[in-house]
Amino acid sequence: MKLSVVDTERCVGCQSCMFACSRRQGEAGIARTCIGVRSAGGMERGFVVIVCRACNDPPCAKVCPTGTLKPRRGGGVRFDITKCTGCGHCRDACPIGCVFWDDEINKPMICIHCGYCAQFCPYGVLKLER
Repeated sequence: MKLSVVDTERCVGCQSCMFACSRRQGEAGIARTCIGVRSAGGMERGFVVIVCRACNDPPCAKVCPTGTLKPRRGGGVRFDITKCTGCGHCRDACPIGCVFWDDEINKPMICIHCGYCAQFCPYGVLKLER
C-alpha cells in the first residue's frame, strides 16, 4: 500500500489531512503530523502537498547509522523509534522534505502509508493505492 497525491490542483489548504494524521497518533493540532500542506505562494498559486513518496531505494534509510529505518516492501520505510538517536541524517537525506521532525522528542516522523489522512481529505487529493 502506498499513499499518493492524486491531484494537487484540488487542494484548498484545509489541512484536514494533517489534523487526521496527528489525531491517528493520539495528538491534537498539527504539530505531530507526517504529512504537510503549504502554500505555493498565495491562494492563486495553490498548495503543495508534502508526503512520503515511498521510494524503492529510500535515501533516508541509506544514511541511517543505527538501522532505525529499514526499506519496506513496496517502497518507503519501517521506523523503529527505539533505535533512533535523533541524528537527523534521514531528514537531511530526503530529497522532497517529507521527513518531518518532532522537536519535543528529537526524532523523525515518517509516513507509514496507512491512508488515514486520505479518508479525511474532502477533495480527493490523496489516495491509498495498492
